[in-house]
Amino acid sequence: MTPRSATRPARDRLLAAAGELFYESGIAATGVDAVLARAQVAPATMYAHFAGKDGLVAAYLEQRYEVWRRTWDEVLAERTDPVDRLLSLFDAVVRYREREGSRRGCGFLAAATELPADHPGQAWLQADSRLLTDRLREFAVAAGLADPDEAAATVLLCYDGALARSAREWTTPELHAGDPIQRARELAAAWLAMRGHTPAA
Repeated sequence: MTPRSATRPARDRLLAAAGELFYESGIAATGVDAVLARAQVAPATMYAHFAGKDGLVAAYLEQRYEVWRRTWDEVLAERTDPVDRLLSLFDAVVRYREREGSRRGCGFLAAATELPADHPGQAWLQADSRLLTDRLREFAVAAGLADPDEAAATVLLCYDGALARSAREWTTPELHAGDPIQRARELAAAWLAMRGHTPAA
């Protein structure tokens, strides 16, 4: 940790350290001591801000959700065509990764495999799923697609598949065969075109 980062408020340092470690190593594999060491924070300080590790995990997921939602909002503000707005999901991932350096797959999908059903972080996993599903359906309706639910589910399937492929390529680099996000965008656009809907020129 640099001297400059050490001057940040303790809560911010804890969230930054947790975000890095939970994403890099996994939630279950990351102990509180590792987060405290990276954040340069005493245990008492952490417990003053969070109700133990579960509370820290939930706060990490909340922060990740808010950053992701704001990034997608920025991309949407640049799009007016309904089909472009459907495909904006992929462009938002690219922008998010450029800023956050997230290339190991989806932090929410990874957390979903680790957290029990009663974990407080589940609220943010559900919020992410609702954000994706509700927005994509809204854009599909605006695009005039006959079955908005099918369209939302198909675009989301391409998105989830691309993130899973990114995780696979991270662990097995020799499988790399182009950008999964771009490929998924192309597949989603082709599916929409088969139904008579293409992005505006």
